[in-house]
Amino acid sequence: MSRRHRAEKREVLPDPKFNDVVLTKFMNNLMLDGKKSVAERIVYGALDIVDTKVANEDIEDVTETEGGEGSSSAGGIKHKGLRLFHKALKKASPYLEVRSRRVGGATYQVPVEVKSYRAQALAMRWLIGAARKRSENTMVERLASELLDAANDRGAAIKKREDTHKMAEANKAFAHFRW
Repeated sequence: MSRRHRAEKREVLPDPKFNDVVLTKFMNNLMLDGKKSVAERIVYGALDIVDTKVANEDIEDVTETEGGEGSSSAGGIKHKGLRLFHKALKKASPYLEVRSRRVGGATYQVPVEVKSYRAQALAMRWLIGAARKRSENTMVERLASELLDAANDRGAAIKKREDTHKMAEANKAFAHFRW
């Protein structure tokens, strides 16, 4: 870790189809070996599958509570797949986690609140990891299924978030070691 100053945040350009910065960050996390066009094809394909599967359902718009991280315009999102993506990302985001803190000779797992940018990054990582471990044939189908499951409070990413919260709850006796 650098002792001089924190690394500066890089600005990410919004994706070309939906003009959404969060979706671009998700694509960048999904990308392997610098193949962004493959990542775009996977994400857009998954959003199209999700859009056809939820054509009859009504999904509330959760982008207004995102904090203006460059989502969409004030009018909301037209594409239901993108709305479901934001809903899944919000539901998979943790609000508590544990951090190791060394006090004396012992190491304690101290529960701390998760900052919004880290919560979003963890949710993206968990959704992608859970999608990669699924058993569907293509990555497009895996990602679409995982997004649907996360939006409906199911799936491996949601289980990971709940496990993180349980760990923080179990160690709340060490909360006074917070720094």
